[in-house]
Amino acid sequence: MSVLDSERATPARTAPEPGGSDRRTGRGRTRGRAGGAGGTLHGGKLTYAVLFLVTAIALFPLFWTAVAASRNNTRLAEMPPPFWFGGNLFKNLEIAWTDANMGLALLNTTIVAGSIAVGTVLFGTIAGFAFAKLRFRFRNLLLMLTIGTMMVPPQLSVVPLFMAIAELEWTNQLQAVILPTFVSAFGVFFMRQYLLEALPTELIEAARVDGASSLRIVWHVVFPAARPAMAVLGMLTFVMAWNDFFWPIIALTQQNPTVQVALTGLGRGYIPDQSVIMAGALLGTLPLLLILTVFGKQIVGGIMQGAVKG
Repeated sequence: MSVLDSERATPARTAPEPGGSDRRTGRGRTRGRAGGAGGTLHGGKLTYAVLFLVTAIALFPLFWTAVAASRNNTRLAEMPPPFWFGGNLFKNLEIAWTDANMGLALLNTTIVAGSIAVGTVLFGTIAGFAFAKLRFRFRNLLLMLTIGTMMVPPQLSVVPLFMAIAELEWTNQLQAVILPTFVSAFGVFFMRQYLLEALPTELIEAARVDGASSLRIVWHVVFPAARPAMAVLGMLTFVMAWNDFFWPIIALTQQNPTVQVALTGLGRGYIPDQSVIMAGALLGTLPLLLILTVFGKQIVGGIMQGAVKG
């Protein structure tokens, strides 16, 4: 047999694929897949570890509040401080509920925060729609003036505002807290920026061609398009109104308080009982946690719905 015939009889070896993989065995490809899966697995573990750490840090103040509320003043003053629950939680909660008139305070705060949230969302959406999609004289000037009010410290308006509510005989009444913040410049600006992109101008023009009035356009076109942003603005406004302290402590008294005003009554005395104060703070925080738990999924779902549509 000649050399040429022997070369023809020998099967040709295929060149190895890039990366050292064998076409017949596929070992290199298997190693690549295993490495990619391992990297993804380790990356997922790291992500969950970071999320767990951030969540633990965020929840620690609430945990410490509950621990302090379950102890007594003497134990809280010791070093090291306690890091687990004691047996005085329900006793301190009862004292805080009675001494701070917490039942009336929670009712008043719910009315105040709910009214402010509804007013801010409603009027902020309407005004934001006007600034975003309507054309009228001095529109840009009015928008700049509205945004400019956000730069004015609220402390500067306290004296004239208190004189106004005193003249109206609204002192120690809830409308004195609700009406000054019923409409916010932040809400107008927030909704205006959202509706610029989320609400197509063609949709408004089509509704006008069909004969829809301005009120009907707002109700059937603007509100459905702005629903995700309205949910976010409403929740932010509710939380800020719930935690507001500066103006309510001036306009209200302990006879008709909000939660933040009522908590000031627990810190009086020569040696304030810190455990009772913490119990009152816990009572004032639990309704917010309940609301976020109930409506959190709806708010996140609305945000995601708006993001997908955008």
